[in-house]
Amino acid sequence: MKNRPNILFLMCDQLQGDVLKEDSPCITPNFDALKLRGMTFEKAYTPNAVCSPARASLMTGLLPHNHGVLCVTHNVDNDQSVIRDNKPHWAQYLVKNGYHTGYFGKWHVERSCDLEKYGWQINGGIDTQLYKNKKAEICGNKDDSQDYSIVKYHEYPLGYDNKQIFYGVTEVESDKRSMGITTSLALDFLDQVSGSNKPWCCFASIKEPHDPFVCGNDAFNKYNVNDVELPDNIYDKLEGRPNIYKKAARVFEHYTEEDHKLARVCYYASVTEIDKQYGRLINKVKEKGEIDNTIIVLTTDHGELLGAHGLYCKNIGAYEEVYNIPLIMAGPNIEEGIKTNARVGLHDLAQTLLELSGINTLDVPDSTSFASVCKEYKYHEENFHMGFAEYYGGRIWLTQRIVWGGAWKYVFNGFDFDELYNLDDDPYELNNLIDKKEYKYKVRELCTYMWNMIHKTEDHSLYKSHYPILRVAPYGPKITDEYKPLDDVNG
Repeated sequence: MKNRPNILFLMCDQLQGDVLKEDSPCITPNFDALKLRGMTFEKAYTPNAVCSPARASLMTGLLPHNHGVLCVTHNVDNDQSVIRDNKPHWAQYLVKNGYHTGYFGKWHVERSCDLEKYGWQINGGIDTQLYKNKKAEICGNKDDSQDYSIVKYHEYPLGYDNKQIFYGVTEVESDKRSMGITTSLALDFLDQVSGSNKPWCCFASIKEPHDPFVCGNDAFNKYNVNDVELPDNIYDKLEGRPNIYKKAARVFEHYTEEDHKLARVCYYASVTEIDKQYGRLINKVKEKGEIDNTIIVLTTDHGELLGAHGLYCKNIGAYEEVYNIPLIMAGPNIEEGIKTNARVGLHDLAQTLLELSGINTLDVPDSTSFASVCKEYKYHEENFHMGFAEYYGGRIWLTQRIVWGGAWKYVFNGFDFDELYNLDDDPYELNNLIDKKEYKYKVRELCTYMWNMIHKTEDHSLYKSHYPILRVAPYGPKITDEYKPLDDVNG
């Protein structure tokens, strides 16, 4: 008889938090049902706006400066974006405590793709023979990348590749695309491990709805393009914001209202297809009679700008569309039908899942378990009102640190002037308050928290930035000695 819960982890790539919120037009019946069975974390965030650093943080419970993956693995030299030796991985802890583990689909955590080393006993990553065999079984030798009925290409400045798809509709159904192949592998794993006397952890990771926004015809036809509403910040002129934001926006400035709406519909439709595929996995757990003893997690690595502030993708702009991620959890020791405002990070999930599984958590200062919120949110939610993220750029190197404190958000930009927003008053982040004298106290307060986190997690590069010309933060690290910091919550 199992004495620990199973774990079904449903991972997406570049899924915006707003898309799964209550007022979203996105059609997701399986995810809606999951919300009713569990908890929705409305203010969950990613610790980094790029795939590999965020995913490495998910696996290790560490911030990027500690695990060493600062950028995507495929755009740096072989000795960069490598997870440092002897760093903990939560799947290793599962195996030590008797779990069957299997990982399927997109990895993109580090460059070796040796998943067994990190605690995943069955490696069904995209580059494995297991994945390739399943793809051949389902698709044969067909190349599914050419069958588009509606296609829009990016129009880049002279000298850049002008043939990259921006959005499109394909005739190939989702079962025969990468998301379906990943789901099928995970279904096979569930058939193998369900009913045994050992708990299991099944991790399904798809590459959608990452750009280009490609969806199937059936899903696309569920939406009316003309009815799509665009966000209030889509035509933001970016006044009072870092100049690199404005430079990035020039790439998309020629997009018409129709482009924005079609892109949004293709994105929504892709999410609808994800809902269908992951619904297959949830239903399989039900069929096996294991739903009551299975923790189900739905989340992503980071969000998607989706036209907000005139921008798409991520990398440029520390906006909520990128950092606020969806997080739904259901299962044993998780309250049902609850929406919580607890501010929790993707990197905190490792700690939380271990605690919910009755396993000792990771001994790291960067993250903390929020299992207490899962069990009794009304008694513990208020203790999770702070958040901290760090960014190093992707291909173009930048330095940012982001602090959330209640309604407030502070962005330290090492390359330009900083940002300060009140998310309650200004949810679309149109009004940068950084130069308003009446909010100087708030900048100082949030800076104090930033320096505390930098010191606690031994981010030596920034903490020791005493060289005169590098003193570009509004307050330096010694502020923690002379100014009372915010409560050290969230770890």
